[in-house]
Amino acid sequence: MKNSEINFKVELDDQNVPDKIYWDATDNPNEGINDTRAIAIAVWDHYHRGTLKIDLWTKDMEVFEMKRFYIEIMSGIADTLLTATNDKKMADQIEGLCQNLSKSLEEEIKAAQ
Repeated sequence: MKNSEINFKVELDDQNVPDKIYWDATDNPNEGINDTRAIAIAVWDHYHRGTLKIDLWTKDMEVFEMKRFYIEIMSGIADTLLTATNDKKMADQIEGLCQNLSKSLEEEIKAAQ
């Protein structure tokens, strides 16, 4: 059986706020450790039938980047949901929300310039 690993390293400041986040994976097409400004990990707890999640971001993560990050996560969830369950209606509803949020974010970015 093949094994695959995903590793995260988080450097914290004096107040335990993430300063740097690095990740690497055995199946990563890029060589070496990569830095990132945010991670969102969700794990299904089948014993308690609920989701466990870890969300971390660095001080360098800009607000507009964070909003885009979560819109893209939700869009990816729509794709995964469709693949895993074939529930096109729910996937389309999530994707529709993402499109609306993207439009709102673009308007917000233009207004801020």
